Amino acid sequence: MNQETLQQGAHLYFYCHAHTKHNGILLTEWLLEQAKKHGLGGGSVFRAIAGFGRHGVLHEEQFFELADDLPVKIEFLLADEQADALLQLVRDAGVDAVYARSPASFALLGTK
Repeated sequence: MNQETLQQGAHLYFYCHAHTKHNGILLTEWLLEQAKKHGLGGGSVFRAIAGFGRHGVLHEEQFFELADDLPVKIEFLLADEQADALLQLVRDAGVDAVYARSPASFALLGTK
């Protein structure tokens, strides 16, 4: 039987629009690359079907407008120290994005 070790840490979410860029590349790609470069586990990007942000502009997916600048969420499950490091990296780079952080408990299932 496989024993799971439950870890405590942070669920870190960044929110932006799909076409948002930082240093000439998509912010989603930049965040994932930075996390990978600094050895911070994994991250995922999720696209919304509709949403609005701090500027009050509604973006929604419609059949003929699939390429619209929809909201996206980039998220990471990290140890608290890793979350602090990633947030500081984003701050130092001058990234313009909204983020949320919540406590998380997580573990690896399986043997790989």
